[in-house]
Amino acid sequence: MKKRKALKKGLHLYEGKELSKDFPITSINASSVTVYPLSQHIGAPAEPLVKAGDRVLKGQMIAKAGGFVSAPVHSSVSGTVKSIENRRVVNGSSVKSIVVENDGLDEEVEGMGVKSNPDELSPQELLQKIKDAGIVGLGGAGFPTAVKLSPKNADEVDTLIINGCECEPYLTVDYRIMLEKGEQIVKAVRQVQRILPNAKAVFGIEDNKNDSIKVIKGFIKPDDNMDICELKTKYPQGGERSLIYAVTGRKINSKMLPADAKCVVLNSSTCFAIYNALYENIPLIYRYMTVTGDGVNQCNNFKVPLGCSHQYVAEKCGGLKDGVVKIISGGPMTGFAMSNLDVPVQKTSASILAFTEDDVASVEATNCIHCGRCVSVCPSNLVPQMLAKTVKRNNYSAFEDMGGMECVQCGCCSYICPARIPLTHLFNVGKAEVRKESNKQKSKEVN
Repeated sequence: MKKRKALKKGLHLYEGKELSKDFPITSINASSVTVYPLSQHIGAPAEPLVKAGDRVLKGQMIAKAGGFVSAPVHSSVSGTVKSIENRRVVNGSSVKSIVVENDGLDEEVEGMGVKSNPDELSPQELLQKIKDAGIVGLGGAGFPTAVKLSPKNADEVDTLIINGCECEPYLTVDYRIMLEKGEQIVKAVRQVQRILPNAKAVFGIEDNKNDSIKVIKGFIKPDDNMDICELKTKYPQGGERSLIYAVTGRKINSKMLPADAKCVVLNSSTCFAIYNALYENIPLIYRYMTVTGDGVNQCNNFKVPLGCSHQYVAEKCGGLKDGVVKIISGGPMTGFAMSNLDVPVQKTSASILAFTEDDVASVEATNCIHCGRCVSVCPSNLVPQMLAKTVKRNNYSAFEDMGGMECVQCGCCSYICPARIPLTHLFNVGKAEVRKESNKQKSKEVN
């Protein structure tokens, strides 16, 4: 096992994991109506394969990938397509979605759940099966996994990193999956190594998860080309760039892909989804989620059929307490604040966090006092207070020149700022404006 490593910068945060970490994953049944957004991944939206009035089966592909960087969508229930219409999703945007009325019969598409031996498949067939299963990165980004496993320099990739950090406070579902499904994760990694034949697999797991480290270690065989890198607990250790540097010592920037550093990074939950696809013939129709926070009546970790509403999931924990002032989808540092729980659980939904206090909203932002705390915690070695000034002045070229595009949106600067300046939000604005201008220039060159 590799020695412990840690970020030089970043934060030691209150973890809050004790609220839910000891609760085993509990399966819940699907709701009476399920909603499947066609864009729940990075890349082109999926294209519907069904229409209103069609009957669908559990596990059936109801939308195909809309391009190379895209992913198909499958129904988590059997029932009837009610409509294809725009529906609100977690981030507040309106997305074209397939709405299915659940008939409660759970009739499955032929072959689903039938055990198979992926050793009999070629690497290309493994890749196709992962693609057809609609698997995307379950660490939050939602990048199509089959695309990630198809780098141009596949033979040069020498390190496959399994991200088991789950460094966001409160979230515990990846921890539970490693604890409960360790054998399946290791089996999936062996198959991924057939796709990336020259890659050693390294599990990057923080040292606040010693029991999951022991579980994974127990399933690694002596002849496996695998290792565990025990990392010191620090946020945002699980960020892709930070993790690659911690495990390999290699650095990447915003213009590079992990494959440029001869690495591929997969989340531990993504590996379990790969196992389900290759060994059980189950596409990505479930999302494993943590429901926690001081505003939840009974914290828990759930196996949730995709398409159920967040409200439905929260009710399975006995509902939320009176006096909840903030609800977040995802982690408290990088997640989305939710004004409405009537939005569907999708592939990238990691949690529901409910709090009775909102430290951010309760304090009004003041002027920067140039204390330098934001500089001391930035994992990308940026100067956040100077970047903030460029955005406020709409000077986006200066923002880019000062390295603003290297911001990883971890939120460390906003968290530590005594003036409560919304630094991460400002940098999101700056990055969006830089990309907008870049797209304009590309459009002009084409025309």
